[in-house]
Amino acid sequence: MTKQDLVNLIAEEAGLTKADATRALDAFQKGVTTGLKKEGKVTLTGFVTFEVKQKAAREGRNPRTGATVKIPARKAVTVKAGSKLKEALN
Repeated sequence: MTKQDLVNLIAEEAGLTKADATRALDAFQKGVTTGLKKEGKVTLTGFVTFEVKQKAAREGRNPRTGATVKIPARKAVTVKAGSKLKEALN
């Protein structure tokens, strides 16, 4: 599903215009990003949890050349499905 498909679905389900649905989706994305930056975790109970995890620096290997490459430490986002989402998919 693309962003436009999701916007169309939101507009239809919520009775909004596509422009309003786009603004709502953009606000949701901004809210999740802000929450992750400030708190490191955003939970939509029963649906999904987004959490920032710190990944340690490590050595990797370039698959083309076989050369060792240093991969710097970084932050990554993990996504864990909630119980209601899991039930809906099974």
